Amino acid sequence: MLLAAVATVVWSGNFVVARALHDAVPPVQTAFWRWVIALLAVLPLAWPQLRAQWPALRRHAGYLTVASLLGIACFNTFIYQAGQSTSATNMAVIAAASPLLIVVFDRFTGRRIGGRRATGMLIALAGVLALVAKGSPAALLELDFATGDLWMLAAGATFAGYSVLLRRRPKEISGIVFLCATFAVGVLLLAPAYAISLSAQGGFAPTASTVGPLLYVGVFSSAIAYFTWNKAVALVGAARAGIVYYLQPLVVAVLSFALLGEGVTVVQVGCMAVIVGGVALAAKERKADR
Repeated sequence: MLLAAVATVVWSGNFVVARALHDAVPPVQTAFWRWVIALLAVLPLAWPQLRAQWPALRRHAGYLTVASLLGIACFNTFIYQAGQSTSATNMAVIAAASPLLIVVFDRFTGRRIGGRRATGMLIALAGVLALVAKGSPAALLELDFATGDLWMLAAGATFAGYSVLLRRRPKEISGIVFLCATFAVGVLLLAPAYAISLSAQGGFAPTASTVGPLLYVGVFSSAIAYFTWNKAVALVGAARAGIVYYLQPLVVAVLSFALLGEGVTVVQVGCMAVIVGGVALAAKERKADR
């Protein structure tokens, strides 16, 4: 669970950084360069094992392609696209559905959903919604949903599918080689869309304000966060690791307070406590629920 928490914290920073690139770098170009940087970061680590595991990579090319399509090419591209036409509040509401989708998809593979886990997830979800609504249920009814919300919903679904698919990772492919392979395939899948974006929208200026954030999302939000998330799913399962994803709004609030100086209200503190309590309850599943 600690590994899943590390990934969640790093991904929370990704939302802040991605917002900084909103007007400077088109969504598809952000995603493309993110994965190019991530590939360059993990390639030296995976290289010694690549030759030995190359036959396994060829045998499981179909699986690797699907995993790359869902978790690499589509997931974050959809998030960046969603940010073009919807608010951060709406994105937070829809992102809260990701752990539920993971459980639903995981259930189709025969995994049992225990009562303790289900209760904890519902409590955490209630805390997330209360945090987004700032303690006012009426605020949720006043949200103005846009096209970007559909992109965000698609992002949640692809992330859930990717997380569940991780349980089927071939054992003869190591974690670092799996990352390297999926990053490489993801770059290839994004290349046509990148070329279209470059032709239609032009490129971007490689300044400190664009390269710096891209390095963060490439190295930290991609190479490090994906490695820790994949390892967490391998150890505790997609559904249980997904519970920690509910902590993201809490982490974003803490980062906003620490880095941006935004105030924290009593309602927000109360909501955070509810989220942490729900996650803690869901994480303490019985062996029979695994």
